Amino acid sequence: MIQEARWRIRVFGKVQGVFFRKYAQKTAHALGVVGFARNELDGSVLIEVEGPPAQLELFLQWAHRGSPAARVEKVEVEKELPLRRDKEFLIG
Repeated sequence: MIQEARWRIRVFGKVQGVFFRKYAQKTAHALGVVGFARNELDGSVLIEVEGPPAQLELFLQWAHRGSPAARVEKVEVEKELPLRRDKEFLIG
């Protein structure tokens, strides 16, 4: 059985109003991972993503680039969160 993990990724920069969350959802679907993405009051985007660690690494690589119009300045990652067994990737 493939071990699953859940990571919290916080992305800073020009990441709101540039379809960042929609591209995060598309990327999550393509990689077969679940979780959510939501805008935060400080202008960042908070993402929690769950799935096989190799897929989470690919998602994290995407998060450093973001959507075509985004300008990612900083990415913080917190690993080893409790699994939530989400069914899909939602935009909040």
